[in-house]
Amino acid sequence: MPHINNPMEIYKLLNGSNCRECNEKTCLAFAVAVFKEKKSIDACPYLDKEVIDRYGGAVEKPNTIDEYKAEAIEQLKQKISSIDLSEAAKRLGTRFSNNKLTIKILGKDFSVDPKGNISSEIHINAYMVVPVLNHLLNGSGKSPDGNWITFRELNGGPSRYAHFQQCCEKPLKQVADTYPDLFKDMLEIFDGKQIVSHIDSDVSIVLHPLPLFPIMVCYWKPEDDLESDLHIYFDSTSDDHLDIESIYTLNEGLVLMFKKIALRHGS
Repeated sequence: MPHINNPMEIYKLLNGSNCRECNEKTCLAFAVAVFKEKKSIDACPYLDKEVIDRYGGAVEKPNTIDEYKAEAIEQLKQKISSIDLSEAAKRLGTRFSNNKLTIKILGKDFSVDPKGNISSEIHINAYMVVPVLNHLLNGSGKSPDGNWITFRELNGGPSRYAHFQQCCEKPLKQVADTYPDLFKDMLEIFDGKQIVSHIDSDVSIVLHPLPLFPIMVCYWKPEDDLESDLHIYFDSTSDDHLDIESIYTLNEGLVLMFKKIALRHGS
């Protein structure tokens, strides 16, 4: 029975028609339900018998998401231990002192030791660990060029775009709709910068999850019969610093962080 690591691997097997015959609103929702073992893959009436037979009507996951991330972190730590952190600091334009590399994450200092352990005076979001270590290993050091693109335009982005919208942009829009201080927090707590964007949104804020990896959050307020909208944009050099999995994980972590802040301060 095949191993499935994320819902998008299931989604790619579906026809994308959103027919609702499985009693889910979209094919993506069905894929998530199958991944969470709430539904059997043979509940889709349009899958070929060969696909259903191959997956046996169920999905065998290799381990839990937390275990999967823990394994990835340990593998990255081993790779970090084999590189020269001082050279990585030069390549990425960060500081190196006392045998530690220090990098700015959302304006705050985080330090990485030769064993890949990350320390900071503030809470370390577990979702940031994999992207940060990947950046230290593979980041090119290229400066942002200020040309903004969508997640779909990133390398590997098209196949994960629907999932990114569902799990990152849509939840962040819901936070923006219900927590008026979201953008104020982005500016004051997370060292964001409000800009005038050519995208013509009501709010455009640039954040730096990593010094060479900015993102732009654009929000359109509801107007007349139009609902609000929110999109996250990336500098066109983003692929030089992180792979698509790390970019997705980083944004997922940011959204979870903003949701927690909204629940804590908005109640």
